[in-house]
Amino acid sequence: MPQDRRLLRITAALAATPADARGLAEWAAWAGLSSRSMSRLFRSETGCSFGQWRQQFLLSIALERLAQGEAVNAVSDALGHATTSNFIAMFKRHFGASPARYFRN
Repeated sequence: MPQDRRLLRITAALAATPADARGLAEWAAWAGLSSRSMSRLFRSETGCSFGQWRQQFLLSIALERLAQGEAVNAVSDALGHATTSNFIAMFKRHFGASPARYFRN
């Protein structure tokens, strides 16, 4: 997690509402940063771009919810995916298996 107070404000908002689809420019303006400053800060504090960080963050939320037994379609909706099949495809790309197979193994 980043340490900068403005980035922490963004990450806290995303934790509270993971389906929030605002892009980098919108988040930056909301936190009182320029897009360029936000990009630089995210990279320097987390080692990855905002987009990469966000994707990893959402995947960690997905893993946690699925491990607690939440239904795949509920997790998909909570994370803002247009369809459950899109979520399953993204999950499979990152973990090499569908959510059901991942947790079965």
